[in-house]
Amino acid sequence: MIISLEEPRHAAAIEALLDRSFGPDRFKKTAYKLRDGVDPVPELSLVAIEHDEFGNEILEGTIRYWPVTIGGPVAGPVAGIGVPALLLGPIAVSERLQGGGLGSKLIRMSLNKAAALGHRAVILVGDAPYYARFGFTRDLTLGMALPGPVDLDRFLGLELVPGALAGASGMVGKAEVGMPSVIPTGVAPLAMALSASRDISESRLWRARTA
Repeated sequence: MIISLEEPRHAAAIEALLDRSFGPDRFKKTAYKLRDGVDPVPELSLVAIEHDEFGNEILEGTIRYWPVTIGGPVAGPVAGIGVPALLLGPIAVSERLQGGGLGSKLIRMSLNKAAALGHRAVILVGDAPYYARFGFTRDLTLGMALPGPVDLDRFLGLELVPGALAGASGMVGKAEVGMPSVIPTGVAPLAMALSASRDISESRLWRARTA
């Protein structure tokens, strides 16, 4: 298994995997309102690839992140803008590998890389018991809202930098052009940079802090 950055040639296979995983109605979900017309963060768009006996690529997994803004001028740490964050998803794993840990590996590797790149916070809509193992919690999103219907128990947040979501509230929207989305130069990230193209031991992958 090779985990690497997504490339244009993977696009069709990714869409096919997402269709199989979430069905044709996935574009109607609220999270897609925040993705429509916005490119995913290329440095955090990962794919898991196997090869068949003829050397052809088989896409076994995908994960993407999208830039978003939480709230407006009052909530933002910088005058005139909201709180910058990443929206995780969609993540999908092929049917034959589901339950084998590939999804967890994609999440841990990408979170580690996001922290190393200077991103401060991540939000998502997903299964709370599953994402709790990575440190996601509903407590961090209590003051936030999404632009459409959603099960609020599935609306979760994670701070890559302690306090990054402190006071963050209001509507989550698409990232504003030119808004800062990473820690300023010189501020140490939470985790070391990890290469997405090589196998990394479990001990070095993202682990949630516990109180």
